[in-house]
Amino acid sequence: MSTTTSHAPPADRLGARDLLVLLTLCGATFLTGLDYSIVTVALPSIGRDLGFSSPGALQWVATACVLPTAALLPLCGRLSDLVGRRRLFTCGVVAFTAASLAAALAVSPATLVAARVAQGVAAAAIGATAIALLTAVFPEGPRRTRALGVNGAVLSLGFVTGTIGGGAVTTGLNWRWTMLPLVLIGAAALAGAALLPRDGDRTATRLDVPGAVLAGGGLFALVYAVSTGAHAGWAAVAAVALGAFLLVEARHPAPLIPLPLLARPTVKWSLLLGLVTFGMCGGATLLLSLYLQEVLGWSPLRTGFGLLAEGVAALAAGGAAGRLVTARGAAFVLVVGLLTQAAGTAAMALLPAHGNLPLLLGTSAALGFGHVLAVVAFTTALTSGLRDDERGVAGSLAQTPQFVGSVGVAALAAFAGARGGLAGLHAAFLAAGLVTLAGVPVAAFLLPRATGRR
Repeated sequence: MSTTTSHAPPADRLGARDLLVLLTLCGATFLTGLDYSIVTVALPSIGRDLGFSSPGALQWVATACVLPTAALLPLCGRLSDLVGRRRLFTCGVVAFTAASLAAALAVSPATLVAARVAQGVAAAAIGATAIALLTAVFPEGPRRTRALGVNGAVLSLGFVTGTIGGGAVTTGLNWRWTMLPLVLIGAAALAGAALLPRDGDRTATRLDVPGAVLAGGGLFALVYAVSTGAHAGWAAVAAVALGAFLLVEARHPAPLIPLPLLARPTVKWSLLLGLVTFGMCGGATLLLSLYLQEVLGWSPLRTGFGLLAEGVAALAAGGAAGRLVTARGAAFVLVVGLLTQAAGTAAMALLPAHGNLPLLLGTSAALGFGHVLAVVAFTTALTSGLRDDERGVAGSLAQTPQFVGSVGVAALAAFAGARGGLAGLHAAFLAAGLVTLAGVPVAAFLLPRATGRR
């Protein structure tokens, strides 16, 4: 009588192939976080080398990438369900890698901004499909929550790594070398794409062109108004376009974002809490950078190392988040994550003018740890209970707070600037903590408690 031994990994463990797939998807996600921060640090060097006419013109190096990503995420999410997620993901990685190489070789402001626009378009394709592919490869349960934990940690780590790496590379070499890691990681992600599940048969359906135009235009106007401090008319355009989008979606036979999906408690409340955690974490990190450089007089490179505790804590949270969600559910982990983020952010209001390294490291670590717990939990809740044809749309929705959260970043920066100096930074830190804290009752009482549990 023969005995069959199973070599399948336990339910909460990832096999070798799973790890390679996860590495591929996380590598592509890492690109989007790394790209923005590594270029932001290098902006002064870029301006001097290429002869940008003004600081306002130089800001377009960063804005030109963010705008198309935010505007095209809904469309790319729907396209991935129509043309195939692996296909769109691969095209996005190829385009991003090529655009990064073009940016490194740019000879004028116009060619660099054009390359950054191409990076933004490609990032929308990557962002919309990476989460959808991850939820397709890892079935709902412990393995998915562990994978989402790694993804959340890598996304946050990309920002801190870019800040440190951008400062080091720009100081020691030249800003063009900041594009080299993007090219190399893109090439590795492209090689790993061969492991992703092949696209199955797709059902022919009409693309919601009016919805795509209204959603893209509304998000573009919103992020443009926030990123550039444009006239309030752009905010009004965003409100009108997004309002019209909801009306169109209610009547379209094949909507870009089905309103019943958007109305699910796991989706709508997760989206709201995603905006809170991304907006307040991004804002607090920006304020902390201002504190280190303008109050303490640190260099950009030293500032990057000063934020390292946030990145290390984010990695630790990524490892713990999956197990916590599996054991206690996404709602519980969201409460813990938001409370930790709120406490760390509010405590930054105690940072003194002469500096306090233990307080700096402790508060920034709490910010990073709580933020990643919240990101993993809201993504788990948002992507739970989906049909296969909803994964692309849900994947784009899960990425949207990362970019639209810039509204919170701009609001906190304006709040701090209105009061000025260290007192303004303290008031903004406290405000960010209170806004984050306001999300706790939503997570505690409005999200289904069992979401994500074993």
